[in-house]
Amino acid sequence: MIGIPSTLRISLRALRVNKMRSGLTMLGIIIGVGAVIAMVAIGTGASRKIEQQISSVGSNLIMIRPGSMTSGGLRMGLGTQATLTTGDADAIERECPAVSAVAPSLSGAAQVVYGNQNWSTAVDGTTQGVLIVKEWSLVSGRPFTDQDIRNATKVCLLGQTVVESLFGSMDPLGQVIRIKKIPFRVIGVLEKKGQSLMGNDQDDIIYVPVTTAQKKIFGTTVPGRVRMIMVKAVSTEALEAAEQQITDLLRQRHRIGPKQEDDFVVRNLTQMLQLAEQSTRVMSLLLGAIASVSLLVGGIGIMNIMLVSVTERTREIGIRMAVGAKTWDIRLQFIIEALTLSLIGGVLGIVAGISFSKVLSAALGWSTVVSLPSVLLAFVFSGLVGIFFGFYPAYKASLLNTIDALRYE
Repeated sequence: MIGIPSTLRISLRALRVNKMRSGLTMLGIIIGVGAVIAMVAIGTGASRKIEQQISSVGSNLIMIRPGSMTSGGLRMGLGTQATLTTGDADAIERECPAVSAVAPSLSGAAQVVYGNQNWSTAVDGTTQGVLIVKEWSLVSGRPFTDQDIRNATKVCLLGQTVVESLFGSMDPLGQVIRIKKIPFRVIGVLEKKGQSLMGNDQDDIIYVPVTTAQKKIFGTTVPGRVRMIMVKAVSTEALEAAEQQITDLLRQRHRIGPKQEDDFVVRNLTQMLQLAEQSTRVMSLLLGAIASVSLLVGGIGIMNIMLVSVTERTREIGIRMAVGAKTWDIRLQFIIEALTLSLIGGVLGIVAGISFSKVLSAALGWSTVVSLPSVLLAFVFSGLVGIFFGFYPAYKASLLNTIDALRYE
């Protein structure tokens, strides 16, 4: 039996003789591997982006909004009915064991002025619980205190976008800004959050005590009214229990009868975002599966070329058999040729796929992530394609009769 190194040398020499044919044969594998890596990179990048947005919003998050209001037979949208108050938020935090933190919210847009700089931004009246609910830290300063909430103190926390727009490189701590011409002292600066899932700038915001927003900025027709209550459950497993406890408590507080509709809406934001993430992962797998079809097409191309090669080299095969080559030697030679074509094409495909992913990311701004497992999987799969589609031509070559092969013209 001829050794594998000798067989490998013979196979490589045969491939070098037909460089153009070998290159065209590898092209299918190059495109297939490159497409798999690029498609998986796009899908993984989208999934990672959603994961970052989920973490930026906060985990185990539940949103409570007022219900809709019917006027003159017309049913308005959610939030039109003034049913939620800071008292509801306090009761949820106090009486729902599956809840770890609560933050009421009364928000609106306002013009903010510092010196000769001004900026239109979102102003949100809330409590110190918002930092826990949204998992948001301060880079400097302090959060609100219970005394700030009780006394409706004119203090505020600034997002990074507001800091950059009003103060530039200055330290805003202790400075006084004007929100709707009312002076507020800056007591803290929030860390950078980035964009939300909807593409909004989460850093373009100012937090003030909820009582200050109610009494001095926006005003309310209902004492203690808020537009939303954000709740953080103690764990992911406790989300359903927290939703049920909140619903039961608010129905009791709002005196809603057994057959009456809720005047509020409880939504599990974390589950909604996780569903979006799962959908993205499924799409990533689908894109990878579609791209894998081109690998199979490349494998069929290898088989066709190897069958042609067997026919063209029938006399060479006969000579090798006449000088002592066994059936396995002939079979191994053609399998190695097919495997070499696949692996070289796989390496070039990896380079093409990574390069294409980077170009897409730079040109279109898409988030792409090339993962090592996807690269290894594509490379191994290309090798398996070479072995699978190279086996039949190799098997056919090994069955040739020595005398008939030598007579072949």
